[in-house]
Amino acid sequence: MDFLFPDSMSLFLFLLLMITAGFTSFISAAFGAGGGLMLLVVMASFMPMAVVVPVHGLVQLGSNANRFLLSFKHIDKSMFVYFALGGLVGAGLSSFVIDDISLDAMKLVVAIFVIYLLWGKTPPIKLTSKVWRMIAGGITTFISMFVGASGPLVGSCLYINNYEKLKFTATFSSVMSVQHLLKAIIYGAVGFSFWQWIPLVIAMVISGAVGTWFGIKLLKRMSGDKFKHIFRIVLTLLTLQLGWQGIKILLH
Repeated sequence: MDFLFPDSMSLFLFLLLMITAGFTSFISAAFGAGGGLMLLVVMASFMPMAVVVPVHGLVQLGSNANRFLLSFKHIDKSMFVYFALGGLVGAGLSSFVIDDISLDAMKLVVAIFVIYLLWGKTPPIKLTSKVWRMIAGGITTFISMFVGASGPLVGSCLYINNYEKLKFTATFSSVMSVQHLLKAIIYGAVGFSFWQWIPLVIAMVISGAVGTWFGIKLLKRMSGDKFKHIFRIVLTLLTLQLGWQGIKILLH
């Protein structure tokens, strides 16, 4: 197996994923969230979910950690602490069932999940207590282990706080960093071999750092309403293609 290109990955795909990581990190930094979901959809269109979920998680750990460090002073520390505590519980529970779930079949689940979050009505969340923050952290972390990108779900839990853009981005990045770190630990513990994917991960994290830097710079002065609409349509088309892959897997 070639160290630089796992499973005979082509140079084109390597570069495509690297560039996509930079672009999607820019999206998340500039508009608060969404980039991780787009990256997941693109990766899952070319790679098996058993690889996508842990590798995507490692890349997103680097991307979110960059945003976390660049916006550290704006973090809602209470949200971070209690969300992380709940995340530890969710990650622990997922370790008992992670080997029993077909991640390739999860492509269809991911597609349904994404379409609902993009076009469905977000359930009203009125609880803002510490207990709720822990529960939200536990549930979204558990889901993240199988769906891959729980960003929109986490975002819906944060929006009720009416954060301004920088505070939302900082807090979102901090809790997502915890989720992806826990994901890397769990997948490593159950035997996923990360080492052969390290070159790709490093390239995507570096590209993501560049995208994050530009996104943070534009965060305060860029109106994203029109772009968000276009982004949602593009992501929907990608997701429908992903869902079709999941349906074909189930039919076979």
